[in-house]
Amino acid sequence: MKKALIDPATPVQQITGWVANPNIPAIPSYLPVYEQIANSARVCEVANVEFPVTPELFWVDCADDVVADQWYYNTVTTEIIVIPPAPPVPSGVLSV
Repeated sequence: MKKALIDPATPVQQITGWVANPNIPAIPSYLPVYEQIANSARVCEVANVEFPVTPELFWVDCADDVVADQWYYNTVTTEIIVIPPAPPVPSGVLSV
């Protein structure tokens, strides 16, 4: 079992959709739409052993497959959850 370093002051966002890029009207391109995940805190590092950190940060046990900034800590349920994948970019366009 590994240890996840949690930053409760940094909420996590996920990409929930795409909007047309108004800066490049000649080429169809889209920008991501971000939404904050409720009750989320950043998993900023995963390590085999704990090391001293500032009082704002704290360690929790986590599964071996947890990856920093791809998972988040739910401050209500105290679970570590994978950040949902972004929806696909509309076909035939560029993402910026």
